[in-house]
Order: sequence, then C-alpha cells, then structure tokens
Amino acid sequence: MLELIDVSKVHSGSKRSVDGITLRLGTGLLGLLGPNGAGKSSLMRIAATVTRPTSGRVLFDGMDAVARPQTLRAALGYLPQDFGVHPRLTAREFLSYLAAARGIRARQARARVSELLELVNLTQAAARPLGGYSGGMLRRVGIAQSLLSDPRVLIVDEPTAGLDPEERVRFRNLLSELAADRAVLLSTHIVSDVASVASHIAVLAGGRMLAHGTAEELLRAVAGQVWETTVPPEHAAALQARHLVGRTARTGAGVRLRLLAPAPPVPEAQAVSPDLEDVYLAAVNQPAVDPAAAR
Repeated sequence: MLELIDVSKVHSGSKRSVDGITLRLGTGLLGLLGPNGAGKSSLMRIAATVTRPTSGRVLFDGMDAVARPQTLRAALGYLPQDFGVHPRLTAREFLSYLAAARGIRARQARARVSELLELVNLTQAAARPLGGYSGGMLRRVGIAQSLLSDPRVLIVDEPTAGLDPEERVRFRNLLSELAADRAVLLSTHIVSDVASVASHIAVLAGGRMLAHGTAEELLRAVAGQVWETTVPPEHAAALQARHLVGRTARTGAGVRLRLLAPAPPVPEAQAVSPDLEDVYLAAVNQPAVDPAAAR
C-alpha cells in the first residue's frame, strides 16, 4: 500500500502545485487524469520520492517514505515525463547499464533486458544508438527501464506521449496486466488512456483533486446531465456560450452537440449515457464532489 495523505507542494511565491491531496494505492491501476499544468507530475515526483512534499505524509506499507525512502525506492519502477537517455548508447547498452546501476546481476540483467526489449517491441532496433530513435521509440525505452527490477509499485508519468495508436493500445494492455499483482500509478491528460484499464480514477486540476472513484462512481455523478442535440449552425455558438460542450460534429441536418447541463438545454435535446470524457469535462470546469466520499 502506497499512501499520500493531505500532501501539498508549495513553490517560491507561495504557488501550490499540489494542494492537500490524499490517495491510497493498492494492487490495481489508479489513473491520474487532468490537463497540462494540473499538478500531476508534481504529485508523481512526490510519490516516487524524487521530491519532498511541503506538508503531508507519504507512507509505504505503513512506513514513512519521506524520512526513509529506501524501502519504497527498492520496490519502485518510475518513468518521469522528462525521461532522458545517452544518445550514443544502444537501447540494449543503456538498459544493461541501468540494470547494473540497480544491482541486478549480469546474467539476470541480460535475460531481463532481452525480455523487456521484446515487450516494448524494440528487439529489431536494440543495436541502434538511441540518438537515432524517434520520440515514441525513446518513450518505449523509458517504459522498459521502469520495469527492469520487476517493481511492486510502478509510477508512469504521461507514458503514451509520442506513441502511435497501435503502441498506445499495446501499452495500455501491458499496464492492465501489470496491475493484476502490483500497484500502478498512471498520469495522463488523455481520457482513453485510463478509461479501459484504471480500477480507480482521480481527476486533478489546479493542484487539487476534483473527483475520485471508480469509473462507475464517476459516471453516476454526471448521470442525467449529458445531452445531445442538433441545431442550425447559426444557433451553435449560443449553446456553446451557455453550456459545457464536449463534442461537436457538422452533419447534413446541422451541428450536433454533446453537452452537459442540469436540465435539457433545448426542448428537443436527448439525454444520453455519460462517458469518462463527460466526467472529465464536468470535473475540470466546475466544483465536483468525490462520489466515494459521499457514500
């Protein structure tokens, strides 16, 4: 169990990148969802013991991971958003170097590096210098290094940045498998990255947690508030000015809008089932109640 209890991070000028967040992470995948600048990376760095919180507690298996971070670090795999590599090393050399730095025996490291290169679909490029890799390929190297020591806790910050759609699906499936027997903390601003794999989801904005619960709990919180309607193009702007609009599409009949409102925005609007994009839109644009806390 990794616990962050009332954690805050205050920078110079009293700016709070993290503001009183409490999260408990056990076996399974917790997805941190929020726009750029929401405080996700700051929270991930605190959870990974890279930076100390200004206030609050971080506990790992009940032990203070701020005062004694070694136990958590030994069980941790971490992929930061700004992961860097040595451009002259090949992927195999780079991962082997990191394995040695983490105390993995040479024979075990060779087998583990080969296994991970195959897992992230880089076996064919393993002998090429990293300086010639694309951004998506470098991200896959970062994913591989986070798994080198078969961690009990895996923290990955925007892991699908730069990956093509097929790679993103593959990585989401991998995270789902890994979360079966370990704790996984994933941050992203892409709703689809967590929609199908997260056992719990937390929505962050402005350093604060705006919603937290299972996907089912979060969907119930906006049930009855999601509508679709088609209006003439000249009427679309007025509706967009009055309501939270998630999607628009031009059709032969006019502009089709999907929006959030407590009551039908126009008489002909049809209520539709919410999805996590609706939850995200509602949370980051208006005060929200934690559905788990409300029970």
